[in-house]
Amino acid sequence: MRTAFIRALEEVAGEDDRVMLVVGDLGFGVVEPFAQRFPLRYLNAGVAEQNMTGIAAGMALSGNVVFTYSIGNFPTMRCLEQVRNDVCYHRANVKIVAVGGGFVYGSLGMTHHATEDIAIMRALPNMTVIAPGDPVEAAAATRAVVHWPGPCYLRLGRAGEPVVHPSTIDFRIGKAIKVRDGEDLTLISTGGMLAAAVEVAGQLLERGVRTRVLSMHTVKPLDTEAVLAAARETGAIATIEEHSILGGLGSAVAEVLAECDERKVPFTRIGLESAFAPTAGDQAYLRKTFGLSREAVVERLLTLIDPVTHSRRTGGL
Repeated sequence: MRTAFIRALEEVAGEDDRVMLVVGDLGFGVVEPFAQRFPLRYLNAGVAEQNMTGIAAGMALSGNVVFTYSIGNFPTMRCLEQVRNDVCYHRANVKIVAVGGGFVYGSLGMTHHATEDIAIMRALPNMTVIAPGDPVEAAAATRAVVHWPGPCYLRLGRAGEPVVHPSTIDFRIGKAIKVRDGEDLTLISTGGMLAAAVEVAGQLLERGVRTRVLSMHTVKPLDTEAVLAAARETGAIATIEEHSILGGLGSAVAEVLAECDERKVPFTRIGLESAFAPTAGDQAYLRKTFGLSREAVVERLLTLIDPVTHSRRTGGL
C-alpha cells in the first residue's frame, strides 16, 4: 500500500503545486522519488513528530495541502496534542499518513502496534478517517484526500498487501465498496483485512453461506446506508478489523445498528480485545494469536449465522 500511496502522491503533486510532504526521518527508500522531484515541497522534520505536525499545520494554514508521514503510532499518538489543537481545531488541510496499521510492525513489539489509532482519530472533531483495503484503494484514497477539505487520517499497510479490486474502482470518501454480494451474511472490513475477508467469504460459500463483503474504507464518515441496507437485506452482520474492537469499525457499525428502527439482525465484532500484545512476532503470527486467522474467523462466523440461515431456509425469516 505504501508504494501505491507514494506513487499517487507524486502524481497529484505534479498536478497541484499545493501538495507538500513532511516526514519524520524515515521511509527514504519510499519517499526519495518525491523529494528528488519536488525538493522545495519536501521536508524531513527529524525524529520529532510534534514538530512535524506543527510545521504541517502552519504550511496548511498558508494555503497548502500537507501530508505528514511516519510509521505505526508515531504520526498520531506521539503527537496527539498537536493533531488535536493545531490541525483539527483549525480545520487545517493536513493529511496524516500512518504506514503500518495493526500488526504490520509486529516484530518490533507493542510500541509499534497501531491497534487503537482508528478509535483515537475517529474521536477527534473535524477528522476524516480512511483505512484502504488494498493498493488500488490506497492510491484512490490518496488522490481523494487532496480534494477533501480539512484534516484526514490515512491508515496504510506497509508492503505486499494483495490487490483485491480491478485496476479502477468507484472510490468515494464515505461510501463503502461492495466487493461481493450475498444474502446470508454481510462481512464489513476495513484496512488490510479486506483480502482475508474475501477469502473467508469464499470458504463460507463452500459451506453454502452466501456472504456480502463490504470494504468500509472510510470509518468516519461511515456509510450508514450501506450498513442499514445490510441489516435489511442479509441475515447477519459482522465487522472485521486489525484494530481494537473498542472505538473502531465495529463500534461505528454497532452505533448505527443500535440506533436504527429497522429490522434487528445478529451482529458481532471481530477484532482485537482491549489488551496489549504480550508477545512480538510477524503480522501473520500475531493475527493468528489474536483470532484473526481465516480459519478462526470462519468458525466464529458460522456460530453467528447457523441459527439465522437455518431459520431463513425453513421460513422463519
